Amino acid sequence: MHRAARLDSVPPYLFADIDRKVAELRQRGVDVINLGIGDPDLPTPAPIVEALAAHAADPVLHRYPDYNGHVRFREAMAAYYARRFGVRLDPEREVLGLIGSKEGIAHLTWALAGPGDVVLVPEPGYPVYGVQARLAGAEVHWLPLVAERGFLPDLDAVPDDVRRRARLLWINYPNNPTGAVADRAFLEQAVAFCRAHDIVLASDLAYSEVGFDGYRAPSVLEVPGAREVAVEFFSLSKPYRMTGWRIGAAVGAAEVLDALAVIKTNTDSGQFGAIQMAAIRALQPDLDAEVEAGVQVYQRRRDRVVAALREAGLDPLVPRATFYLWVPTPAGMTAAECATRFLEAAGVAVTPGAAYGPHGEGYFRISLTAPDDRLDEACRRISGALRF
Repeated sequence: MHRAARLDSVPPYLFADIDRKVAELRQRGVDVINLGIGDPDLPTPAPIVEALAAHAADPVLHRYPDYNGHVRFREAMAAYYARRFGVRLDPEREVLGLIGSKEGIAHLTWALAGPGDVVLVPEPGYPVYGVQARLAGAEVHWLPLVAERGFLPDLDAVPDDVRRRARLLWINYPNNPTGAVADRAFLEQAVAFCRAHDIVLASDLAYSEVGFDGYRAPSVLEVPGAREVAVEFFSLSKPYRMTGWRIGAAVGAAEVLDALAVIKTNTDSGQFGAIQMAAIRALQPDLDAEVEAGVQVYQRRRDRVVAALREAGLDPLVPRATFYLWVPTPAGMTAAECATRFLEAAGVAVTPGAAYGPHGEGYFRISLTAPDDRLDEACRRISGALRF
């Protein structure tokens, strides 16, 4: 068999590699606590499951769905944005249904960039941004995210020749993996930058509803002029604990969504209609309390794990959003060495920061998506692994 040459530039997918290592240890009888993947352990709220069950029996929904998403789902998404962010969207032209936001993120790059073009990608960051740019034949220009800047990219440092060829800028706040947040001033700067240089701004808003201590993440579409250059990816995976359901939406600039739709209509046939009906149920105001209940669980876990890691001699950053902890490695240890020790000596899987990009070196990421007793046990094991 001959593999396409484009695959040579693609490393193993980060989380698939973590799953493989965990599975190998478990086959050997090791009790592994997996804190490497952000997959909520809390169940999907019951009203959403009930809606799926009710609609799954409807034969009308057993046929091909609308390519752009069921009109009722797009209307519900627009209503949600109006209620949550004060942004009024045209459900026909400014909302596009997705089979999970990851699918849309990947396809957007193919719709906008190719050989000779540049995609501006933050690092450390979600691996899909850079990998898909390389698969599409585009050049990646990395935007370092460092603690001294609050893990915000320095857009003024992008070289002129890169700006001229740039077609797409990715931002992701609340941020995976660092847990950082962006204020309105940065979003305004990003919109102005993209308007000035004819670049599409893509905002990955997967963690918008997972905010702590009263924090509420803004949408980039709240910025005046953003709808001319920006699209935003909203996922139901994290707030509604629906990672396996694969449902989300891209919203914003109609011209950009038209380009994305060309790729999608030639690649997939849309998400199962019953799942879209269940997503409509999720987006109703009465389920805001279910989302907040989950957030309170993550906030409580954040506080107890931060305290336990500090007791063990580590100094985790305290996030205002997401369900991740971005933790500096112990002195003298690389991210890979730290993750390997925790896995092999303690049976705890964490994600080495360098796997998200060179500026992730010196950190590891912990996901708070495990039951409290398992998090407590993981902290005890990490503490023990650091003592030898």
